[in-house]
Amino acid sequence: MSAVVKHEEIETAPAVMSESAAIFHIIERAARDPNVDIDKMQRLMEMREREMARLAQVEFNKAMKAAQAEMPQVVRDADNDQTKSRYARYETISAAIQPIITKHGFSLTFSEGSPAKENHVRVLCDVMHDAGHTKQYHADIPFDNVGMKGNANKTNTHAYGSTKAYGKRYLKCDIFDVALKNEDDDGNSAGGETPQERINEEQLQALQKLIEETQSDIVKFCQLGKIAALPDMLSRDFEPAVRLLNEKKARMPK
Repeated sequence: MSAVVKHEEIETAPAVMSESAAIFHIIERAARDPNVDIDKMQRLMEMREREMARLAQVEFNKAMKAAQAEMPQVVRDADNDQTKSRYARYETISAAIQPIITKHGFSLTFSEGSPAKENHVRVLCDVMHDAGHTKQYHADIPFDNVGMKGNANKTNTHAYGSTKAYGKRYLKCDIFDVALKNEDDDGNSAGGETPQERINEEQLQALQKLIEETQSDIVKFCQLGKIAALPDMLSRDFEPAVRLLNEKKARMPK
C-alpha cells in the first residue's frame, strides 16, 4: 500500500514588528476609536512626531556617513598673494563634491547669524536631508578688511563678500569632511600616506584666544605657518603653534 503524503500549506509567521511600526500601529488604532480620550490622542500624536523626527535623524546620519565616505580630495587651485599660500576656490570645491551631496539627499542653505565676537561674520549653513531632518552649522570668520601691515586693503563691501565666501568654503569642507591638497601631493597619495587632518573647532578657538591675548597679527601668523587662514592649520602643527604663542605670552609685561 502506497503511502500518500499530504503537503500542508505552511503559514509564514509575520515579521516581528519594529518598535516604530508598533507605535504608529497603536496610534492608528486609537485614531479610529470614536471613544478615545482627546488628551490621550494628543499625547499619542506628539509621540508619533517625536518618533518620526528620530527616524529622520537616523536617516540623516546614515546618509552623511555614506556621503563623507565618497568625498574626494580637492586640489588647492588658487593663490593667496598675502599669505603666499594656496587655497581651493568655492566653485572648485562645489564642482567636486556637489554631485555626491545631492546623490545622498542633502541640500544646503547659507545665511548669517549674530557672531560671538566683534569684527566677525557668522556664516550659517542649514543642511537639509530628504528624510526631513535639518542640522545647522556655523563658523565665525574674522572680517577680512586689512592687509599684511594692518592697513585697510578693501572696501567694506569687498571685505564682506570675501569674508562670507571664505565662511561658505570652510563650512562646506568641514561639514562633509573634505580634505584639501596641493597639486604636488599626488605622489604622497599614491605612496599610501594618510591625508593630514586639520585642526578642529576647539583647537581653532584656542588659537584665536591666544592670538588675541598676545596681540599677534593673525595675517602674519598665518603667513608664518604657510596657511591661508587658521582653520587650514594641520593638526600636527597645532602644538608647536600653541607653544610659540605661549612663549610670547610669557615674555609680555604683566
